[in-house]
Amino acid sequence: MRAVRITAEELNRATLSRQLLLAREPLSVPDGVRRVVALQAQHPASPYLALWNRLTGLDPAELDAAFTGRSVVKAALMRITLHAVHAGDYQDFRAAMQPTLYGSRLGYRFAAAGLTPADAERLVPELLAFADRPRGSAEMQAWVEERLGAEKKDGAWWGLKAYAPLHHAPTDAPWSFGVRPSFVAAGTGPVPTGREVAPEALRTLVLRYLAGFGPASVADVARFAMVRRAPVRDALRALDGAVEQLRGPDDVVLFDVPGASRPPGDVPAPPRLMAMWDSVLLAHADRGRLVPPAYRPLVIRNNGDVLPTLLVDGRVAGVWRPVDGGIEATAFHPLPSAAWDGLAAEARSLTAFVAGREPAVYSRYGHWWSKLSRAGLPGAQVLVLPAVR
Repeated sequence: MRAVRITAEELNRATLSRQLLLAREPLSVPDGVRRVVALQAQHPASPYLALWNRLTGLDPAELDAAFTGRSVVKAALMRITLHAVHAGDYQDFRAAMQPTLYGSRLGYRFAAAGLTPADAERLVPELLAFADRPRGSAEMQAWVEERLGAEKKDGAWWGLKAYAPLHHAPTDAPWSFGVRPSFVAAGTGPVPTGREVAPEALRTLVLRYLAGFGPASVADVARFAMVRRAPVRDALRALDGAVEQLRGPDDVVLFDVPGASRPPGDVPAPPRLMAMWDSVLLAHADRGRLVPPAYRPLVIRNNGDVLPTLLVDGRVAGVWRPVDGGIEATAFHPLPSAAWDGLAAEARSLTAFVAGREPAVYSRYGHWWSKLSRAGLPGAQVLVLPAVR
């Protein structure tokens, strides 16, 4: 049977649909997080803004409560990056990441401290026992130093804080987590060891990814999780019957969950003001699904920062930042008035959402705007979208 073909526009709309970006939905916070699989959480505000874009009438206190009650947890997971995920997904996601975490976090910096993976396997259960309640970073480092000595502390802690199954514990306003992290044991059962992939866990991650981010290639799955392509291929072969094959642009083989949402490519996509590092912009090897190639270096900086973006007709069209009186929106190309009207409505909602928490959210990244202005963007439009009508 010939594989169904899917266009670039249909791929875009499929991903937006599954990420709740074609229409906000009235879901609880845990259910919303589970639907979208994972929210990048390098900046404490980003999971909140990501959910504001996706859920109807979100009260930030609902995500506070989910973090406090640990129905949603924050941890180093895919791409060894901080993510917020549904608590029920954490164990499988962490097990699927075992070879990557082992190879990276027990690698050169850990070895430079004179330590081996065998040392990690010995230390991790003891570390988790110590973290049976929230422990600040200074406490954790002091624990490591007491056992290994000051000369080994930095390299050991660098490896263990991501390798050990630890959650970040809420610490501070305005967004549950502050600049000084606190850690608590995940409490998810036996600790994975060794560098072998957990096949069942990887299959679960693959299915969750396909359901949440749309039809995807082997390269897409591997990039999302930072897992080697060979185990991903093995997982997809083992899922024969649970996944179907499509043919994407340039005849690329794509995989998908049968029956998942794939709207027509011309379905309207409303404007959105996306959070920094929004997962949907980083979930595919081919970032062109949502980020036009010419704009990628403008919004994804060399150091990995991903700026807060304007999403117009389903694709990145510029960047935004808070300013006195509203949101400054920089469009990289002229936008129709209807798009500006939609962005203005989003700006009013966003400024109300952050007003009681951090009105100048992301202000520490303002230096990127001077670099953008020096880039000389022909045709760019800059408007301040007022906080009130």
